Amino acid sequence: MLKFITDGMLGKLTRWLRLLGYDVEYANDVDDKKLMAMAKKKKRILLTQDLELFQRATARGADTFLVEGRTEAERLACMAEKYGFLLEIDVNVSRCPKCNTEIRSVAKDAVVKKVQKQHSSFMKNSGNVPNVARYTGRVLTGKESSKL
Repeated sequence: MLKFITDGMLGKLTRWLRLLGYDVEYANDVDDKKLMAMAKKKKRILLTQDLELFQRATARGADTFLVEGRTEAERLACMAEKYGFLLEIDVNVSRCPKCNTEIRSVAKDAVVKKVQKQHSSFMKNSGNVPNVARYTGRVLTGKESSKL
């Protein structure tokens, strides 16, 4: 599976790629030199719209892709063409768009007391909840989901 690291200009693209199931690290608070080093060390493809950063990273041996397009749809289409992936969201592989954690199913009993009453009536009586975000307005990931 492809792994990416994005610079601070690609926050929206980062979220969309995570929803598509890709492991994407968002590095909005690091300088270009550190970003290039992180990409090489972690063996991630560096995504950027910054031509200078693209050229420097490529010259230093980092796997880098210059993202082109004015809209998110154009950027995603450009990447899908380059890397050969479909632009279809599959909730079975989607990652949290905010923190990049894998989203997992949880039993209804584990979350029913954590959701607003009006939402719990939409939940099935048994089985797993495929997308906690649908019921809570946000995804339970990381520390929150480990407490379930």
